[in-house]
Amino acid sequence: MAERRRMGYSVHREILDEEAVDELAKKSDSKPSLSEKIKKSMRCSGPRLKSCLLGSVPVVSWLPRYSIRENALGDLISGISVGIMHLPQGMAYALLASVPAVFGLYSSFYPVLVYFIFGTSKHISIGTFAVLSVMIGGVTERLAPDSDFMTWDNVTNRSVVDVIPRDAERVRVAAAVTFLSGLFQILLGLVQFGFVVTYLSEPLVRGYTTGAAIHVIVSQLKYTFGISPVRHGGPLSLIYTVLEICYLLPKTNIGTLVVSIVAIIGLILVKELNSYLSKKLPVPIPVELLGIVIATVISWQVNLAGRYRVDVVGLIPSGLQPPVLPTASLFGQVIGDAFAIAVVGYGIAISLGRIFALKYGYKVDSNQELIALGLSNSVGGIFQCFATSCSMSRTMVQESTGGKTQVAGALSAIVILFITLWIGTLFEDLPKAVLAAIIFVNLQGMMKQFMDIPVLWRSNKIDMMIWVVTFILTLLLNPDLGLAAAIGFSMLTVIFRTQLPKYSILGQVPNTDIYRPLEDYEQLKQVPGILIFRSSATLYFANAEMYQEALGEKSGIDITKLLSAKKKLEAKRKRQEKKNAKEAAKRNSVDVEGGPEKEEQREIAIIEMDAEPDPSLPRAIILDLSPVNFLDTVGVKTLRSIQRDYGEICIEVVLAGCLTGVVDNLQTGGFFSEKVTKSCLFSTVHDAVLHCQSARTHSQDKVMYWIVLLVIFGLEQTEKLESRLQTKQGDRRDTFVSPENSDGGYYEEVPDTCLYEECIL
Repeated sequence: MAERRRMGYSVHREILDEEAVDELAKKSDSKPSLSEKIKKSMRCSGPRLKSCLLGSVPVVSWLPRYSIRENALGDLISGISVGIMHLPQGMAYALLASVPAVFGLYSSFYPVLVYFIFGTSKHISIGTFAVLSVMIGGVTERLAPDSDFMTWDNVTNRSVVDVIPRDAERVRVAAAVTFLSGLFQILLGLVQFGFVVTYLSEPLVRGYTTGAAIHVIVSQLKYTFGISPVRHGGPLSLIYTVLEICYLLPKTNIGTLVVSIVAIIGLILVKELNSYLSKKLPVPIPVELLGIVIATVISWQVNLAGRYRVDVVGLIPSGLQPPVLPTASLFGQVIGDAFAIAVVGYGIAISLGRIFALKYGYKVDSNQELIALGLSNSVGGIFQCFATSCSMSRTMVQESTGGKTQVAGALSAIVILFITLWIGTLFEDLPKAVLAAIIFVNLQGMMKQFMDIPVLWRSNKIDMMIWVVTFILTLLLNPDLGLAAAIGFSMLTVIFRTQLPKYSILGQVPNTDIYRPLEDYEQLKQVPGILIFRSSATLYFANAEMYQEALGEKSGIDITKLLSAKKKLEAKRKRQEKKNAKEAAKRNSVDVEGGPEKEEQREIAIIEMDAEPDPSLPRAIILDLSPVNFLDTVGVKTLRSIQRDYGEICIEVVLAGCLTGVVDNLQTGGFFSEKVTKSCLFSTVHDAVLHCQSARTHSQDKVMYWIVLLVIFGLEQTEKLESRLQTKQGDRRDTFVSPENSDGGYYEEVPDTCLYEECIL
């Protein structure tokens, strides 16, 4: 292996504090006001108008440059393949949304066309999605339950559900919640709120989709066993539903169960064959389409509905539905569900879109994606569709079959239009058990996400905890409340991590200006007389108190105890001075009267000292704030308090590595004053170290030394301590990095005349 190439690195400059940097770099204080920013954003020009138009309607920018030779064939094959997938998935996911199957076909047509015009991702396949469908189904069944549409059947002498008005009401509910979720997405996009997806971390999304997949599976068990469980709502409804299904298992329709088992086995076998022959097949076998065609033919020939009471899709009207404005009176009842659907749908779409954008080297505009999805859902709601997002399985097929642009999505919509207008009625005898089987098989990918747990356990246990907690919350609280609770828990982990940061003392890498935590390296050396303290998190109200406590622990200085002792001694000294003044006045009075002079012994406050003082007590403390990206008022007050308190015991406190925003926070928070200026701020830790080493001259140290002794011990005790420490002064020496050798590595030994640390134990 070739040796690592080493190059020389040398910097010669003066020690620079923040004031010097501002002067050297000519810092500008002119910042645009809010009114100026608004005026600038409102200005209109030809180029800006053109850019705004192209950004808002992306199809205008890329479609005129569409290369037929390079893209047409791949987009055509991809569009047909994905369109074929839309048929079974649209019908199956309509069952999840508790609406007639044909509305799944509508949801695979209108939103896809709208996204073709306004979307920025070239590869994702917009349409029905299992998680959103089950969320829609929860709303529709809650607001339009079977119990509201029961009628008496004179033939059977029992109550039956009037399906036609029930389905019509559920379609209205689904359209209303879809339209409202689309409006939420548009509004979020217009206010540039695309960053909201950052609150949906990958472990959270994967844990959530896995939990939602369990809800999907449970919701389809009634079609697999041919039973009719009572719908349960609210928290723990999944558990109640499972118990209800277990209770009804003895009433299973054997014909329906056989159809389900055969369909599941057949679908899995052909999908495995697809995977095995993936490199040899130009286009995957359309297993789902073959499944519904074969099942429909068999059901029609055998008359499964009549002979074995197998539930089938039923009437599928030809043609498209006319646009209808959603029922506004329902908005108040579905507003929470609509917002959850908007966030989940966008989170899934943008996550998948960014994966393919990174793979193929183009950009996906997060805010424009919000607007595109919002328009897809709001327009879809007017045409009685239910909420849509992108599907992983369809997207993978669209990409693997050669799809290169959004044209593939438009072609898939045309395929669905053709099926809806002329072919849809042929699937009226399709058993619903087959659609449930398609859903089960398509959820294989989500079930494999359980393998995330051991992977996250090895890489990041907090992310694993987020995954597991999100999964459990989604199971217990349903997808809508579960999402909100999961986001709240995820944000709590961030707060806990900032409340429990890693506090470190930094040491110098030999012969460099680099400083690292002492506990992580073996060859580091702590700069004599200087404590360099760093926290791994930002400093704000939640961890400010712990920051001060950690500094005290790392430095070995009980600042509260020292300040308290100093105040007591100062108070005692003042009382002694008053007593001495009274005695002096009394003696003067006696002298005037000719009486005898009486001397009294003056009391002196004495502090017991350790036989051997701690040589690690610092002369200066450097707070490395490079990990801090903002300071709130509590953080500023904390830094001001630290500098003031340690200054009281003659330990200089300086700050290093402050970002520009942090300096602004210090400025606006009132950190600086006439005595505290930007000269206590340094761009690097090394600048701060050199400053602390060179700041005290011999005379300054001697003056400070006497001031400390005088303040704490009084005059007479100071004289005793001076004679006691004088014998040590010649023997005691510390080393420091010379300013003249600031490139590091060369040390000079100089006598340490500031021995006041021996006096503040």
